[in-house]
Amino acid sequence: MIKSVRLCSVFVFMITISLSDQTDNPNEIDCNNLRMGQYICPHPDYDFIDPKTQQPKGCTKENKAKIICQAADGIICIETKNNTFKKDIPCKWTNGYSFETSLLLSIFLGMFGADRFYLGYPALGLLKLSTLGFLFLGQFCDVILIATQIVGPADGSQYVMPYYGAGITVISSNNFTYRVPQSDW
Repeated sequence: MIKSVRLCSVFVFMITISLSDQTDNPNEIDCNNLRMGQYICPHPDYDFIDPKTQQPKGCTKENKAKIICQAADGIICIETKNNTFKKDIPCKWTNGYSFETSLLLSIFLGMFGADRFYLGYPALGLLKLSTLGFLFLGQFCDVILIATQIVGPADGSQYVMPYYGAGITVISSNNFTYRVPQSDW
């Protein structure tokens, strides 16, 4: 009799535990670990490009922006309890300095240092103003440096340019960079 009571209590205890485990949704997962093809970024219902800066909204100085993504059907995210989640994407932080404006200032008023004043380099602007753009040689160099985006705003931000504009991304290498040998080398 005591054995059957113990067995019955163990059975009731096991059923209680198994029923409590079923409250978790088996389709709830951490959406930050989804693979490509299991989500779409950005969410198609949200407009995420800021028209003033032509970069994702909320771009920080660390060149990251959070956007809303949508998981595939049947996947529920733990973070939001639905099929949307936030993901960091790379962006270019801008502070309002236009690429076209700085290039035009460099071409037409570069001998007076207007481009350097605009970009936040007042000492170089005064030097160019007092020497007539280093006798136009400094103006020519600045046109090339601004056109190739080597010289940017003094605060470390990027130029405002069209989203699919002529932006340049510098790829650097060092002693730890591995280049895959090609068959035609």
